[in-house]
Amino acid sequence: MPDTLQQVLERMLRRFALRAPLVQQDRDALFDLPFTLRSLEPGQWLIREGNSATNSALIVSGLAYRHKSTIDGDRQILSFHVPGDFVDLEGSLLSVADHTVQTLTQAELALVPVGALRQLMTDRPLLAQAMWIDTLIDAAVAREWIVNVGQRDARGRIAHILCEFACRLRLAGLSGDDGYELPVTQEHLADATGLTTVHVSRTLMTLEREGLVKRLKRFIAIPDWEKLKSAAGFNELYLHLDQVSA
Repeated sequence: MPDTLQQVLERMLRRFALRAPLVQQDRDALFDLPFTLRSLEPGQWLIREGNSATNSALIVSGLAYRHKSTIDGDRQILSFHVPGDFVDLEGSLLSVADHTVQTLTQAELALVPVGALRQLMTDRPLLAQAMWIDTLIDAAVAREWIVNVGQRDARGRIAHILCEFACRLRLAGLSGDDGYELPVTQEHLADATGLTTVHVSRTLMTLEREGLVKRLKRFIAIPDWEKLKSAAGFNELYLHLDQVSA
């Protein structure tokens, strides 16, 4: 059953409490933000490059992804986002978006006007600190993805993405001990790793043949976590889980 806004905010509050010594007034201020719930179909825009943001979006359910496109129309996916992520916090301070965010699946969002978010950060500096750490972790993920595309082979790139999904979906309550549902097409994986869809398909088959993953439609099972981590060269340090654990 999808989480409610209340549940997502409670989880966010626990995460923020790991980042700053919040008090009751901080909790009340977060819950008092003027959220507007909105449902979006897959592929709809949250943010469009070149536009000014009027709202920041908290993902209540579903997934989204951040990307940029070249002048020729080629797409590079920069990150995936899961329930509990506050996408586009930087949009509350920057005047124009320099990238695009779209829904990956059916999603429910809680939109908050950027003016209200700015006021919250002014009035509640400890919440501002926690949100700042959110953006720093986003930057850490971006650095890791640069290494993934620039320095790992195809096997390592795909394995690394699968490891990251396992960690982040577990924190979002969307992954069990047996694995997780991965609603990402091979085209999305290709655009996230700088590979062709054919290369992605062959690499997934290689990982499966080696016993590192098992696939049933879009369900990913990981028989041996340590072996998959080793194949990926995966170190979860960049996710700063000590400051995001639910």
